[in-house]
Amino acid sequence: MSACPYCTQRKGKRPCPALGGLICSLCCGEHRLVRISCPSDCTYLDSGSDYQQKRLGEQFMPIRRDFYRELSELGSEKAVALFNLIEIVTFGYFEGRRDGQDAEVVASIQALRRTLSPLHVPSAPMPVFAEHLKKEYETFKKQNPEQITDTSSAPEVLDRVITFVSEFSGKDFQSRRFLGGLVGYVKTYHPHIAEHLAKRQEPGHIILPGQSFMPPPEPEPHTHGPGCEHHH
Repeated sequence: MSACPYCTQRKGKRPCPALGGLICSLCCGEHRLVRISCPSDCTYLDSGSDYQQKRLGEQFMPIRRDFYRELSELGSEKAVALFNLIEIVTFGYFEGRRDGQDAEVVASIQALRRTLSPLHVPSAPMPVFAEHLKKEYETFKKQNPEQITDTSSAPEVLDRVITFVSEFSGKDFQSRRFLGGLVGYVKTYHPHIAEHLAKRQEPGHIILPGQSFMPPPEPEPHTHGPGCEHHH
């Protein structure tokens, strides 16, 4: 039996169409859709995708909470609203799609940054998701001009967003780690929003940034006392 083509250490047991060989079950479970570009017809895909997204969502949650705090300190709630908008649009566009990659998200945020920069120079045609993201930003900005950061400070905020997405994604060229973390986070901690966004609403009909989309509060430490119902 041949060695797993991913780790090259354990014995391969499952046929992996993406790697063209037999992958071990551990690598399949840990890296599918995250570091391995699995085709949609792989028989092992559906069985573990929900678990994988939930696991990534749990990893994403505390890192995301720290980044929200950083943005709040940088530019008040308007900077937070811009990233929240990007998350909402990204989830609505990529949820349920297996062909999306983090690189597409980064490229689209970079394209949005260029259009909002005062030194904007026309470049090559924008990716499809970049056009979608730009349209959603412009629509929300027009409808809620006082709620989201404007062109004067947006480039700095977007620079930080690009760094955040890239660092969570990792160095794998075809990584889906950020997308998996975002989708898993929303489905795990905000299932009602996930259901709402999955309906693929028309541009301009998105949930307002900040609406029930923040990380859940950290639980307060429990102190055992006379009224404690725990059994000792």
